[in-house]
Amino acid sequence: MINTLSIDAWITLLVMLVVLYFLMRSKRAPDAILWCGLAVLMMAPVRKDGIWEFGILSAGDALSGLANEGVVTIAAMFAVAAGLKETGALRWLSHNFLGTPSSLMSAQNRIMWPTATISAFMNNTPLVAMLLPMIDEWSKQHRLSASKLLMPLSFASILGGTCTLIGTSTNLVVNGWIIEELDHPGLGMFEISIIGIPVAIVGIVYILFTQRWLLKDRKPAISPGDDARQYTVEMMVEAEGRLVGKTIQEAGLRGLPGLYLIEIDRGGDVLPAVSSNISLMAEDRLVFAGVVESVVDLQRISGLRLATEQVYKMNDPRNKRILIEAVVSNTCPLIGKSIRDGHFRTIYNAAVIAVARNGQRINKKIGDIVLQPGDTLLLETRHSFVEQQRNNRDFYLVSQVEGSRPLNQEKAGLALGLLVTLIALVSFGVMSMLQAALLIAGIMVLSDCCSASVARRAIDMQTLLVIAAAIGLGKAMQLSGLAIAIGELLLNLVGSDPAIMLTAVLIVTMLLGNLITAKAGAVLMLPIVVAIASDLGVSQMPFIIAVMFASATSLATPISYPTNLMVYGAGGYRFRDYLLLGLPLSVLIIIMGAILIPVFWVF
Repeated sequence: MINTLSIDAWITLLVMLVVLYFLMRSKRAPDAILWCGLAVLMMAPVRKDGIWEFGILSAGDALSGLANEGVVTIAAMFAVAAGLKETGALRWLSHNFLGTPSSLMSAQNRIMWPTATISAFMNNTPLVAMLLPMIDEWSKQHRLSASKLLMPLSFASILGGTCTLIGTSTNLVVNGWIIEELDHPGLGMFEISIIGIPVAIVGIVYILFTQRWLLKDRKPAISPGDDARQYTVEMMVEAEGRLVGKTIQEAGLRGLPGLYLIEIDRGGDVLPAVSSNISLMAEDRLVFAGVVESVVDLQRISGLRLATEQVYKMNDPRNKRILIEAVVSNTCPLIGKSIRDGHFRTIYNAAVIAVARNGQRINKKIGDIVLQPGDTLLLETRHSFVEQQRNNRDFYLVSQVEGSRPLNQEKAGLALGLLVTLIALVSFGVMSMLQAALLIAGIMVLSDCCSASVARRAIDMQTLLVIAAAIGLGKAMQLSGLAIAIGELLLNLVGSDPAIMLTAVLIVTMLLGNLITAKAGAVLMLPIVVAIASDLGVSQMPFIIAVMFASATSLATPISYPTNLMVYGAGGYRFRDYLLLGLPLSVLIIIMGAILIPVFWVF
C-alpha cells in the first residue's frame, strides 16, 4: 500500500524517519528534535486541489498537543508532587517503609514494593527524583551497592505506574488522546489495574530473583561526599519527636554519608566517641562534623532541630529560608569575635548553623566559635541574602546551597490527605482526572504546602514539550494518511488475526518506546492502531490498551523513561546493563499483555 501514498504522506514519512534517526543517534534534546520535525511539517510545500500551499499541518493541528487534556493533567500532577515533596510527606513515607535491611534482597524488597505502590498513585518521575538521593544515602548507611538498588527503584516505579491511570504520564497521555480524538469518555482510575497489578508483581519478583546474575555491581563516576569543607553543626533531639528512646543506630544517625557524630551533650555531660547503642533522650545536643550536603540532609531528619537558638529569632518563617555558604573575608568587622558576641544574626539577619575551617573540626558550640579570615559559614537566611551580600567586602564568596529549602513538615499530613482526596475524586467518578489534578494542585499552593514559584519550577517543561510535539506528529500521520498506510502494511505482514496483530502492536510499541521514549512512541502508535482496528473490523480498545501498556513498560534502555535516565549516572550504569536486566523482562511483559488484554478487552 506504500506505493499509493500521497505526497503529504511521503513527506510525513520522511520527516518521521529523520526525527527517529536523530532521537536515536543524536545527543540533542528530544524536545528540540521533535519540534524541529513539527516545524518542517508546518512549513513543507504541498499541492492541494491544484494549488501549492505551505503546511501539511495547520497551526491548530500542530499545536493541538499543547492543549491536550493529558498534557495539562501531567503539569498539574507535577505541582501535586511538589507539594508532597516540599512538606516531607514522601520522605515520611519512605522512612516508614525502608527501615533496616538484613541483606541485599531485603533492601531491594523494601525499596521496590513501596515504590511500586506509591508510583501507582503519583507520577513516577517526581517520585524517583525524590527517592533517588534517599536511596543513595540509605545504601551508604547500610554499606550496600547503589547500583544494585537504583535500577530496581526505577523499574519498580515504571511497573507500579501501569497499575492506575495516574501512575505514569504515559497513561495520562493515551487517555487524553482517546478523549480528544475518539470522543471517548476516558478510562477509569483502576480500569487498567486488572493487567497492571499482575505484571507489576511478576516483574518485581523477576528482578528479585535474577538481579544477582543480570544486574552488575557498578560504581558511580563521582562519589558524593568528597569535600574538603568539614562543617561542625549542632542538632537537638526534639522532646516530642520520634527519635526519643531510640538508639543512635535505630535513629539512622550512624554511618551517614560524609557525616560523623562527634559527641552528645546531655545536660552538660559530654559523651564522646558515641556508641551506636546509646539511646537518645529529649533535649540531647548532638554535635556532627561533615560536608555541606550531609548537613542539609541532617536538617531534614524528623525529630531533630538546630540547636542554635539564633535560628528561631529570625523574622522570616523557616520554610521561606534557604542555606547559604559564605566565606569570611579579612576585612569582616567580626573577625576575632565570637559569633554570639559579634551579634552576627542581628547584623546580617542570618543565623550561623555550621562553620568549616580548613578541614579542621572545631570542638566548640556554634555561638562560642571565634571567627577567622577564610572561615566558611553555613547560614540559614532569607532568599534576598545572596543579592544583598554578594558584593559586600565582609565576605569573599556568597552562594546558595542547592536543595537547601527546609521542609514544611507541619503540612505533611495535609499533603497526604490531599493526595488521598485526589484518588477518591477520580476513583468514584466525582471529577475527571484533569479536574481533580487541577483542584488538588491549586489547594496545594493555596494551603502553602508549596509556593507558586516552587510549583512552577516543579513542572518539567521538557517532558510536556516532548509529549505535545509527539501529539502533533501523530496528527500529521493521521491527516496525511500515513497511519492508515502503515496499518495496512502491518496487516499484510502479520495477517488479519487480531490476536497476532495485538502481539505485533505490543512489540512495535515497546520497541519505539525504548528507542525514542515511551510517550513519543505511544502517541505515534495510537493513530496507527486505530486504523488497524478499523481495517480488521474489531474494537479499538484492545489495541489502545496494548499501546498504553507496552509504552508504559518500556524499560530496556536508559532513554526509554526519564526515571531510567535519572539513575543512569548515579548508579554508574552502562547502556548494556539496561538491556541485560530489561530485555528478558520486556519479553515477559509482552507475553503477559498478549494473554491478558484480550481477556478483559474483547475484540
